[in-house]
Amino acid sequence: MIAEFKKAFSNIPQQAWDALNTSDHPFLSYAFMEALELSGSASLTQGWQPHHLTIKQDETIEAIFPLYLKSHSWGEYVFDWDWARAYEEHNLEYYPKLVSTIPFTPVSSNKLISKSLTHQDVLRPLIDYCTEYEIASWHLLFCPKIEELPPNVYERNTVQFHWFNKGYESFDHYLSTFTARKRKNTRKERESIKKQNIDVRQVAGHEITKEELDFFYLTYQLTYLKRQHTPHLSFDFFEKIVQTMPSNILLVIASHEDSDIACALFFHDESQLYGRYWGCSEQFSNLHFELCYYQGIEFCINNNIQSFNPGTQGEHKIQRGFEPVLTYSYHWLRDPGFRPAIKDFCKREQMHMLTYQKQCAQALPFKNNQENHHDN
Repeated sequence: MIAEFKKAFSNIPQQAWDALNTSDHPFLSYAFMEALELSGSASLTQGWQPHHLTIKQDETIEAIFPLYLKSHSWGEYVFDWDWARAYEEHNLEYYPKLVSTIPFTPVSSNKLISKSLTHQDVLRPLIDYCTEYEIASWHLLFCPKIEELPPNVYERNTVQFHWFNKGYESFDHYLSTFTARKRKNTRKERESIKKQNIDVRQVAGHEITKEELDFFYLTYQLTYLKRQHTPHLSFDFFEKIVQTMPSNILLVIASHEDSDIACALFFHDESQLYGRYWGCSEQFSNLHFELCYYQGIEFCINNNIQSFNPGTQGEHKIQRGFEPVLTYSYHWLRDPGFRPAIKDFCKREQMHMLTYQKQCAQALPFKNNQENHHDN
């Protein structure tokens, strides 16, 4: 087998990717991955240098492992800033590091695109590569749990909040599983949207107009500017994906007095909905909850979609029925001096996350958490 590293996703033939990719996950589509790079959003100038691993056998690509050489830790959502600072305090270089993830997309999926090879077949050669070229570390983010790991590879967990469709016939049917107080609170939030004279419309990807996309990008930028950050994704990126994968996109727009005031952009496949980007030009009570959560839940119920991942963090999602789910990532560091401390950190973090997950599950709004809590 021959390992090769590609400096652009477009250097990987789409035919090879599609032949190996068995998932309908929208973020693993060739169009999405290519748009990230062609738009300049995931590029060397942005600190995301493509370094995708391909493994060939008899001139046939048997596996593809998306990788980026990172000069920072932005856009990953598994935070290792403290690790970088510790390296700096010891006069060691933490960057560049190799990261296998979908840029700016903290959504779990199998990053190893292959029908025949396993993580063992890829991670060990990756360790050899980092050792030979003195790359400080590699990181595999938001993937399924890996049972057998090479030596000195450590697991980290985070908690996200996901919604699960248990055969609900309507939003009211869903609310009927809540305790009376939580049900009343949710209805009050939704009714407040009507009382503020706000209209909400759902726009499928192929129906999004240029004016609607322009307004969405304005609100997307405003969300980052409010936090004094620069947006990760360019307008060109969104323009490309609306053109190339419209059947996977849903845009929810709120308007007040005939003027658009807020947007939420979702992705979806046959079984899952993913809430990704939100922004508003004016502030209204409960508008964020309506666009980002309740509209998504209704879309899932109406389209028989089984789960809804609304994005990272946010304990406020619990009282709206989003259940705590563990995510997995894996990390290897070349410097043996740091491994004991990192190993201990990961173990303590795992224990904390397991406890946190149980505490969050106890706060769910359902009448009987034991009956309603999703087994994950």
